[in-house]
Amino acid sequence: MKKLSVINKIIYLLNSVLATVLLLSYLLPLVSPEKIPAFAILSLFVPTLIILNIFFVIYWTIKLKKHFFLSAIILVIGWFFSNPPYKLTENKSSLNDDLKVMSYNVRMFNHWKWTDDPNIPKKISAFVSDKSPDILCFQEYYTLEKQPFLYPYKYVRTKNKKDKIGLAIYSKFPIINQGSLDLKNTSNNIIFVDIVRKKDTIRVYNLHLQSLELNTNKENFGQENSEKLIARLKERFKKQAEQTEVFTAHEKQWKGKEIVAGDFNNTSYSWVYNQISKDKKDTFIEAGKGFGKSYNYWFPMRIDFILTDKNAIVNQFSSFPEKNSDHFPILTRINW
Repeated sequence: MKKLSVINKIIYLLNSVLATVLLLSYLLPLVSPEKIPAFAILSLFVPTLIILNIFFVIYWTIKLKKHFFLSAIILVIGWFFSNPPYKLTENKSSLNDDLKVMSYNVRMFNHWKWTDDPNIPKKISAFVSDKSPDILCFQEYYTLEKQPFLYPYKYVRTKNKKDKIGLAIYSKFPIINQGSLDLKNTSNNIIFVDIVRKKDTIRVYNLHLQSLELNTNKENFGQENSEKLIARLKERFKKQAEQTEVFTAHEKQWKGKEIVAGDFNNTSYSWVYNQISKDKKDTFIEAGKGFGKSYNYWFPMRIDFILTDKNAIVNQFSSFPEKNSDHFPILTRINW
């Protein structure tokens, strides 16, 4: 530090703080939000922390200073103990009998006019028709928006008869069983179906975990002050943890082929993701490229996932920049 200028000393101090926070973030998957809810908030910012630490490595390397080792070592640790925020290569292989699975939070098909475009429902229908997934999982599905999805089988579930917002699973293959986990004290939910494809029965879960209800277009995400924002996030992450425990308890009863899709409202650096993804393949990690961004925000947030069991082969993964919702649709091709 003695040979650094005053400005570089300040930069290195900031570097040290952000590197330490990134190091602590590697513990996130091990700590339930029910125990330390404030710690869970950090999961939303891990991709940004990684990018900033990469910047520091580049900065100190250009300056020919050994200070680059601090962030470099922590990034290397993360490479082995954390999920990659960015994939350099992708798997483009495919087979004719791949199962194409799409997950899409459609934000009620713009029923409440989040955007001024009146053609959002038609655009979503056209997009789905073009991609033609075999299994289609919708979150924030609005039952009053009649959509011409030409699928022979479907399961649509709202929390009660009065609600019009819920979850839907469309399938080209017969649905022989269906159900809802009926999460308590929330408008969010988890549903499932069992489909028969060839001689296989495949369990498909569609998750929409507790929404954070953040307005990304407003200061403090729509909260009056930072204290209220933090309090809200703590409460929402605790609910996510409770819902995750409900899911994992239910899932343990199933021993066959499985697909878990949906909007987790949390990142791959969270305890929630760690619990749900145990003994599964993340289709983005297996076959994706880039950030896998699934939420329409300025920095890359991957909060929508398609997971499958360890025996599956993931041949492709794509995230599409379709701005018909505040989420981007994701699609994968799976085989066994």
